Amino acid sequence: MKRNSSTVGNATGRGALLLALLVLVACGVTLGDGAELARYDNYRLYQVTPRSEEQFRTIAALEETSDSLIFTETARKVGEPFTVIVAPHKLADFTETLESDLIPYRLVEANVQHSFDEERSRIMSKRTRGVFDWTDYQPLEEIHGWLDRLASEHQEVQLLDAGRSYQNRTLKGVKLSYGAGRPAIFLEGGIHAREWISPATVTYILNELITSEEPQVRAIAERYDWYVFPNANPDGYEYTFRVNRLWRKTRKPYGLACYGADPNRNWDFHWAEQGTSSNPCSDTFAGPNAFSEIETKSLAAFVKTLRGKLRAYIAFHSYSQLLLFPYGHTGAHSPNHQDLNEIANATVLSLAQRYGTRYTYGNVYDAIYPASGSSVDWSYGVEDVKIAYTYELRPGPNAFNGFVLPPKQIIPTGEETLDSLITLLEESAERGYLAA
Repeated sequence: MKRNSSTVGNATGRGALLLALLVLVACGVTLGDGAELARYDNYRLYQVTPRSEEQFRTIAALEETSDSLIFTETARKVGEPFTVIVAPHKLADFTETLESDLIPYRLVEANVQHSFDEERSRIMSKRTRGVFDWTDYQPLEEIHGWLDRLASEHQEVQLLDAGRSYQNRTLKGVKLSYGAGRPAIFLEGGIHAREWISPATVTYILNELITSEEPQVRAIAERYDWYVFPNANPDGYEYTFRVNRLWRKTRKPYGLACYGADPNRNWDFHWAEQGTSSNPCSDTFAGPNAFSEIETKSLAAFVKTLRGKLRAYIAFHSYSQLLLFPYGHTGAHSPNHQDLNEIANATVLSLAQRYGTRYTYGNVYDAIYPASGSSVDWSYGVEDVKIAYTYELRPGPNAFNGFVLPPKQIIPTGEETLDSLITLLEESAERGYLAA
């Protein structure tokens, strides 16, 4: 989910699309379809920790005004770190600003492109072997092919088509059902393109729901109908593999040199009220109007077809190890805030059991930052789905390059998240939320 500001990457700063264009032109790395591969050679990554309100405002102002600073993590208060990727030509100005205001900072990585190169090389090598598993991240084509195979090999699995993306890719999902009349659970992945651990975790959970023989997994698999969409932003996800690893948004063009809206700020519930931008080049651009993006409009239309049977909407993002629930547009608590809070507490305790991974939890507005127009808030506020949560998956909040989670963490992330999901559903059922 990490709020950033533009479009050049898995973590982006305000107006970074313009910076991305400069990078593309400068690098001139042409791919087969004519697109250019965005690179971050000699971009440096810093952690900057304000110690006063004045220092906090200074850093926040940099995020809003500079096209050459990519904020991958935005602090919420004094004492928390900002994580910033700095373009080479901006290094002197950036460090001079911090030093003149006595703002503490540290260099975390001298060349962020190095980790992207390693990741790309590893994935390309794996693709030549034609393997679909959870030892590495899978491109969109492989995920869709795997969903097709599930439907052909398991009679309980039905392919779903929620519509087409702006670039005419399928919003492909599946329904997993072991019988009629069961309450429905919706799993959403990949709405922010660069958060690769999200589709990986959603597909891992789906695979376990189908194949696991563990009694608790079988119980939830067969008690509910599951509607699972691993890639809610297929154009953006494909773009992160093909062109720009740090891309977040959709790919619909807006004016000259600006592309995409934030699909998790585009839903028609208190749209554009908090934590959004009206700048089309910003990573948090909410779109010109609610549901301006065909992806969100189509997915919402599909969710509406489940009205009356949908009991839980669970979205998966990264990163920070948080479990969030409505609302994002206001600090006022939702009507069942106490239940959501208690369920979240039990859920994060369950998640920590296997590997000791520590999550925090709370309503979006207070636990992370104001953010309106999200899918989870919409499902809660418009569709009356009272069990509505967002997972911010591994790594933790101070990770220096959190969107590039090592592939060896995919399976552990999937395991602990499934553990916690079992608890989340059990606790919700005990409170009467998941009845047929």
